[in-house]
Amino acid sequence: MPVLIRVYPRESAASEFAMSLLEARKVSKLYQMGTTSVTALDDVSLSIKEGEFVSIQGTSGSGKSTLLNMVGGLDHPSTGDVFFNAKPLAPLSKNEMARYRRFSVGMIFQNFNLIPTMTAAENVGLALAFGGLRGNQRRRRAEELLDRVGLADRLTHRPSELSGGEQQRVAIARALANNPKVLLADEPTGNVDSTRAHELLALLREMVDNDSLTILMVTHDRELATSFSDRIVLMKDGRVIKDEG
Repeated sequence: MPVLIRVYPRESAASEFAMSLLEARKVSKLYQMGTTSVTALDDVSLSIKEGEFVSIQGTSGSGKSTLLNMVGGLDHPSTGDVFFNAKPLAPLSKNEMARYRRFSVGMIFQNFNLIPTMTAAENVGLALAFGGLRGNQRRRRAEELLDRVGLADRLTHRPSELSGGEQQRVAIARALANNPKVLLADEPTGNVDSTRAHELLALLREMVDNDSLTILMVTHDRELATSFSDRIVLMKDGRVIKDEG
């Protein structure tokens, strides 16, 4: 498999991104902390093809989550560009960016971010409502998604009535509600035990293999990354230092 994530010092790099679904080109991000300028990302370029499962690893502060936020449209680069399907995100209006986050990328997080007063079906249904689905169609789609993640018997359970692994499965179903091409996962197994973590990653791997879902995952768990991802990208001090694809 060719190396698809690396730092590109050459100006001819753009041609190497031609077949990519998701790209970051020479992306840097600087934050101002009082009188101090902090570099969270430093000239990072990455390219991911459709149907790849890529894990990003690095110590705290290496820029992993910042990079995930950039490609998810939750933050903007100080310099450089992010592309989806060969189209730059920078020119998108506020409404266009909202559509990108709603329909092109799904996101799951360590803390699940479910609404505690809603059932599993209602949590998934809310994402479907934002996507424009109504009535019985929305209910059926929510049930189908929860069945897909193994929760057909937990439709009416609220988060407090679900285990950590079950809550993350609801979050996965919600993230996939509007058929995104890319799933961005920030430490998705951080709050579950090792058995549930393997089950969750096996589920995501199945979706990559069967549905051509593209996954970019931040994780501290080396064993999980090695077992389930196609490539492991190591980051340090805001830079990509190694690709172990």
